[in-house]
Amino acid sequence: MARGGSGVWLRAVSRLGLACRGTVYLLVGSLALRLALAAHERTAAPASTAGAVQEAVAPAWGRATLVLLVAGLAAYALTQLIEAVFRPSRATGAMGAWRQRAVSSWGCLLYLVFCLSTARLLEGTPPTQTAASEQLQDTDVTAVLLRTGWGRALLILVGVLAVVAGVEIGRRSVRLDFRERFTAEHMPRALALLTRALGGVGCVARAIVIVLVGVFVVKAAVLSRAKQAKGLDAIFRSVAGSAGGSWLLALLASGLLCYGLYCLIEARYRDLTPGR
Repeated sequence: MARGGSGVWLRAVSRLGLACRGTVYLLVGSLALRLALAAHERTAAPASTAGAVQEAVAPAWGRATLVLLVAGLAAYALTQLIEAVFRPSRATGAMGAWRQRAVSSWGCLLYLVFCLSTARLLEGTPPTQTAASEQLQDTDVTAVLLRTGWGRALLILVGVLAVVAGVEIGRRSVRLDFRERFTAEHMPRALALLTRALGGVGCVARAIVIVLVGVFVVKAAVLSRAKQAKGLDAIFRSVAGSAGGSWLLALLASGLLCYGLYCLIEARYRDLTPGR
């Protein structure tokens, strides 16, 4: 399919998805940085994914931006689905194939959820909805699951998988060069070195956030307290409220910003040759 006439459109969809993924990380990172700078103020800006999207659609032309963002997140989810199906055949060994399939499937599901939650704003969701109200909705869902034994087991499984995914992302950030899939001859050397640094720092920040999400989900399931299941906004506020938390949150926000920049570079220089 990538070699045929539809290959041009497929590569364009992939680049759009990568660019929109980078945009989301830049928005969340910038809002988290603002929260770190105002850690002791109750009026600090929300730092959840919904808050980041609301920041993007605030201007008059924001609805068009929202449509483009929804399309981009859907495009990236589609790209991950295609990778889950076709890329494992290029892996070395059965373990490598299953690892690639699991990572791509996780990416497909994650960004599909992001896409659907973002698309809800197109259905007339008031732009004044706060991260606190979104957190309340998440808590209600968690409370429903905690009323049943299988729901609690499902939450524990989701939390454990999130922790494992975060650890795997951290491991890959140390081992990968972050230029394996790039068209190296088209990149300036300085940009290639910058890409390695941005990818490594950004993946470490992503790993920490995902592990924290998993830990809070497991904690909520074990203690049977839905309020322990925190969204990004609540997690960032928990970090900011700890000793030296404002500095830690600033470092975490800087890492997310680095990963957003890395995604934008990847959208430009990613080698989309079939099988890469």
